[in-house]
Amino acid sequence: MRVIAIDGPAGSGKSTVARALASRLGLDYLDTGAMYRGVTFAVLRRQMDPDEEEPVAAVARDLELEVVDAQVTVDGVDASLEIRGPEVTSAVSVVAANPGVRAELRRRQREWADAHGGGVIEGRDIGSVVFPEAELKVYLTASEDVRAQRRHREAAELDYEETRALIADRDALDSSRTDSPLREADGAITVDTTDLGVDQIVDRIVALLPDPA
Repeated sequence: MRVIAIDGPAGSGKSTVARALASRLGLDYLDTGAMYRGVTFAVLRRQMDPDEEEPVAAVARDLELEVVDAQVTVDGVDASLEIRGPEVTSAVSVVAANPGVRAELRRRQREWADAHGGGVIEGRDIGSVVFPEAELKVYLTASEDVRAQRRHREAAELDYEETRALIADRDALDSSRTDSPLREADGAITVDTTDLGVDQIVDRIVALLPDPA
């Protein structure tokens, strides 16, 4: 099983780069952040408090969740657009810090990799926790300004300062949570994407592979 783990904070380019890398290598691609957003969407749709730890974890365990590239289906509903909206974005950090949710989604991510024979998998704890034995572990980063600009382009309904504040809050929550906090995995190679285009980043990652494809 060939797993390439792509981790990094919000706006570092994980999804765009991982999708392009998977296409280049002929591998399947999984956006684990979309899985956490899918759970958050389900919690909000049920009008639940995202801070209620066990009820939210129960939602994750019982949820019908399918992530296929950019399409996310939650309990049979196409939530691909809604999971990127401001309501989900504001609540996803709390849901993602829930240990029960993380345990369930880690299980599903490993099942996905088994079913697909590996793949390019991106998130915040892929190389450090979910697949510590991945063939290659990459940690993407970028300057705070560039990350905020990228997210602002994706979420035009928020102004730039709101977007930057959300990213700062997400960074703080992700790095301080007790269950699998955001960090560079042992053996990961850091790539600063601030001044690089997607093709340049993919070229750099392909060159790092033990057996370039």
